Amino acid sequence: MQKKSQLESELNAVDELEQAKSNMEEWFELAEEDQSSEILQVAEEQLRHFKRVLDSFELKTLLSNEHDKNNAILEIHPGAGGTEAQDWAQMLLRMYKRWAEDKGFKVQELDILPGDEAGIKSATISIEGPYAYGLLKGEKGIHRLIRISPFDASGRRHTSFASVDVYPEANKEIKIDINEEDLRIDVFRAGGPGGQSVNKTSSAVRVTHIPTGIVVQCQNEKSQFRNKEIALKILKARLYERELKKIEEERQKEYSQKSAIAWGSQIRTYTLQPYRLVKDHRTNVEDGNVDKVLDGDLDKFIRSYLLYIHGQKRE
Repeated sequence: MQKKSQLESELNAVDELEQAKSNMEEWFELAEEDQSSEILQVAEEQLRHFKRVLDSFELKTLLSNEHDKNNAILEIHPGAGGTEAQDWAQMLLRMYKRWAEDKGFKVQELDILPGDEAGIKSATISIEGPYAYGLLKGEKGIHRLIRISPFDASGRRHTSFASVDVYPEANKEIKIDINEEDLRIDVFRAGGPGGQSVNKTSSAVRVTHIPTGIVVQCQNEKSQFRNKEIALKILKARLYERELKKIEEERQKEYSQKSAIAWGSQIRTYTLQPYRLVKDHRTNVEDGNVDKVLDGDLDKFIRSYLLYIHGQKRE
């Protein structure tokens, strides 16, 4: 049924593209006979609609890897810099949530660790929707922010870093075996801002996968059972990603063009001072509307990255 639904979706996309093309051609033929402002305006709208449908169709043709269609698990970690970096991490979290919500995707917070004063110390969210992982895989790397810090009384310019990791959620067709003997499960009290709502029971769960050393945790749910369930879900995604990396390395390092996850090798810079510009250092795509990008308008960067890696594979 999943395969049937996927094929139907692909056929519907073809039908939508053909219909948009047909409508555009009909209005252009009409505009040749009647060049009134009303007809020309509708013809121009049909042209813009056709371009949007065509761009969307082209994007899907670039998502050909088997796991591209999976849901995504996205993690954000601030770099060194305390509150400044933690605030930047929260800005990135908001950006990705806005992007996903604009696409009609479902966003679920799996684990959020608040910062001491502001921002977040870490965040893990799941994004459920068609090709969520394929669209977001290019966001993996270091993101740099340059701005006048709101936390600096002297008004100095600061540079902050945060890392983004993206994993495909393991679907039911792929079996990831996890032996209970390989797990160390620790429970602790969930952190929070304090006050009357502070958690007084050990409901938070941290799971360590001993063979690989992978550590995941969840503390957002009130139930220890539910936190463990979500932590194991994240662990499966991490193990799935680990296996995919092995396969990719065997296929002549298919994604060797990706930047290493290390400070100083940022994939994108968001500059708010002394000028305003977002620049992707892999594709050289730029956007001067920083506020719009931080509000989730990432399609230009996502599309250019997919075209970039598609060209790399062809070479």
